[in-house]
Parts: sequence; structure tokens; C-alpha cells
Amino acid sequence: MTGGIFAVLDDIAVLLDDAAMMSKIAAKKTAGILGDDLAVNAEKATGFRASRELPVLWAITKGSFVNKLIILPLAFLLSAYAPWLIVPVLLLGGVYLSYEGVEKIYHYFSHSPHAKPAAETVTDEKELLRREAEKVKSAIRTDFILSIEIVIIALGTVMEQQLMLQIMVVSVVAMLATIGVYGVVALIVRMDDMGFYLIRQGRRLQGMFARLLVPAGSGLVVSLPWVIRALGIIGTIAMLLVGGGMFTHNIHALHELFVFMPSLIADLVLAFVVGGTVLAVQLVFQLAVKRRSA
Repeated sequence: MTGGIFAVLDDIAVLLDDAAMMSKIAAKKTAGILGDDLAVNAEKATGFRASRELPVLWAITKGSFVNKLIILPLAFLLSAYAPWLIVPVLLLGGVYLSYEGVEKIYHYFSHSPHAKPAAETVTDEKELLRREAEKVKSAIRTDFILSIEIVIIALGTVMEQQLMLQIMVVSVVAMLATIGVYGVVALIVRMDDMGFYLIRQGRRLQGMFARLLVPAGSGLVVSLPWVIRALGIIGTIAMLLVGGGMFTHNIHALHELFVFMPSLIADLVLAFVVGGTVLAVQLVFQLAVKRRSA
């Protein structure tokens, strides 16, 4: 009996050791998409009143966890019973991300580039909450698409392993992705608070180290608006790269067609073609509806 218990514990230890090793491999494979995920979600979590930034980020984080809880079992089911559906699902996600990236660029040029965030121009509380809810929903939708690719890439690294190991590795990578990405985003959006804290500590303390805290804190406060603007640009580019990459990585003919281009340029070109086509169809449809109602 005792030998049986030790045998079970030994099997569990071996399984956990394998899971840890495979999780490292899967994390390396998903590192690129996690960087894009960070840039996209950091941009999505900005533009709110300071008092609402963390509650909004927490709402998006909870939505991200729900996304993972939906995606993980579906990914395992598709992998086991309908692997041919995985690529079409990824391509649909590519269409959405390409459209959203192109739509952001179109919105920027069709509206005033110096327009202020709603938090600075809208005073009605209900309207602010409505816009906040819309942005949270948009962020959760985008997170859903990015989460699909993270899960699929992680799953691809353990496809030949036993089911229990697949579940452990992919679940660990998915949960760590959410915690890591939104933890870093929280630090970014509250960078000014850290700056003010360093300034207060520098003025309260004495010595050379204390004198360094004030300029460091001032640098964080001053640089935050520039960081937010940069994240907006990087997030849009990342969205387009991921969207276009879903086509070049999953359709061999497209990969061969653009083989003469650097991969990043090819991904951007495809994203603009796909996203621009969808946006054009939407604009034509909206124009037709307006004419009929006029």
C-alpha cells in the first residue's frame, strides 16, 4: 500500500516536472504575441479618469480570465475532435484585428488628431460610464482574439504529449499571460503615482540617494503622457501585425506570395488589405442606410 502511494507521488512529481519544462518552452514560443498583447492592452486601458483607471483595468482583467476559461476547453476539444477548425478560427480573429487596427487609423485621420479623451471633454457621468463600458467591452473582445492565438501556440508545443500534460501547460501559460500582461499594464497606467511617491520620498529624506529620487520621480510623471501616446501607436501596429500574421502563418500560398518581403512588412500589407476591405464594406453599408433613411 505504502509503495503504491509513493509510486503515485513519483508519477505526480514527474508530471509536474514535465509540465514545468514544457511551460518554459511554450512561454518562449508565445513571447512575441505576449509583447503585442501588452502593447494592445496598455493602449486599451488608457484614456480614463485617474480614479477609474485601476477599476477599468480590473474589469478588463476579469474579462480576460473569463476569456481563458472559455477558450481553453474549446481549444482542447477542437484539437481532439476538429483540428481542421483551428485555422479558420485564427483567420476570423485575423480579420477582426486587421479591421480594428485599420479602423483606428481611419478614425484618427477622419477626426481631429488633437481631440482630447472623453474623460477630459465629457462631464455627464452617465455618458462617461457608457463610454467606459464600451471601451472595456472592446478591450475584452480584442483580448479574446489575442488569447486564442496564445492558447493555440502554447497548445502546439505539447500536441504530442498526454492530455493531462497539455491541460497543465496550456492553462499555466494562459493564466500567467493574463497576470503578467495586466500586471505590467497596471504599472504603466499608474506610473505618475510612482513618480509622485518618489518625489515625496526624495523631499523627505536626506543624502545623495534622496536627491536622485526627485528627478527620477519627475521623469516618470513627465514621461507618462508620451508613454501613453507611444503605446497607442505601438498597440495599433501590434494589432495589425498580429492580424496580418494570422494569414501569413496559416495560409501557405500567402506566405509564398510575400516571401520576397520582410515578414513584418508582409504582415502589415495583408492587415491593411483585409482590414481596409472590411472597413470599406462597413462604410458603404452605413452610407446606403443613411441614404435610405434620408
